[in-house]
Amino acid sequence: MTGQVIAVAMDSSHRFSKVIVSEITIVAGLGVDGDAHQGVTVKHRSRVRADPTQPNLRQVHLIHSELFDEIAEQGFRVGPADLGENITTKGIDLLGLPQGARLKFGGGVVLEVTGLRNPCAQIDGFQKGLLSAVLGQGPNGKLVRKSGVMSVVLSGGQVRAGDRIVVELPEPPFLPLERV
Repeated sequence: MTGQVIAVAMDSSHRFSKVIVSEITIVAGLGVDGDAHQGVTVKHRSRVRADPTQPNLRQVHLIHSELFDEIAEQGFRVGPADLGENITTKGIDLLGLPQGARLKFGGGVVLEVTGLRNPCAQIDGFQKGLLSAVLGQGPNGKLVRKSGVMSVVLSGGQVRAGDRIVVELPEPPFLPLERV
């Protein structure tokens, strides 16, 4: 399975949206250089309040651009970096990946998928009603989180729009993604 990077973004402050840049530097074991969520331990403010010593399983956030098309049908206008992701992808079913899937980028970067992003109420501050649009219900009645996946950095380097992404699946059995 292969895909492509549509956009890359970062922000040194804890704002909802990030800023699109021409390239990001990803540092092994830490995340996006200069990003507010970079670090060995958790940087998400609510998680820091709960336990600042937790490992950072959310070093790099990825969203599939196909989500933007899906929610546009419901009247929402969302583009790359608007929902706070570092990497916007195309052509990969990010939400369908198992835990431990590896995403390999053209510049040597390797990310390991840790879980699903859990969208919070701030998303409705961006556009009213958007939280409901990025949450769904599966056939079994289970909550479906659509706002991307989180990952840790195994190998660093640069990532830019246009880079190819190759997915490497872990050994079976595949474990479904849970929120992190």
